[in-house]
Amino acid sequence: MKESQAIHHFGFEVERVEKGRAIFLLDVRAHHKQIHGVVHGGILAALADTTAAIAAYTVVPRGTEIATVELKINYLEPVPGGRIKADARVLRAGRNFVVSECEIWNEDKSLAAKALLTFGAAAGHSIKG
Repeated sequence: MKESQAIHHFGFEVERVEKGRAIFLLDVRAHHKQIHGVVHGGILAALADTTAAIAAYTVVPRGTEIATVELKINYLEPVPGGRIKADARVLRAGRNFVVSECEIWNEDKSLAAKALLTFGAAAGHSIKG
């Protein structure tokens, strides 16, 4: 993650990572917001994708590369600001796919978004083009 300029640019912070789970934080800044003054849905999707991917990496063998093949997100409440939390859990880890979910919580502890993600996993192969 230290090599990812996107993570640095977005300002995602790691709170905790354990087997099958990852929790990230984001302190909302002006550049995260869209024209209506709430966090842009793309930022929330990127936060869910990143957090769930790290959770997925904890359940695959070292050297396995993963890539998002599907991301479905429901936006439940606007995110006006503050410190938000993304909490991702692996639901199923198979030989070729890992399925995870990620909940994004507003600072007031209300559920802002919920995502379901599928990652392709390639052990011993590079998924880079």
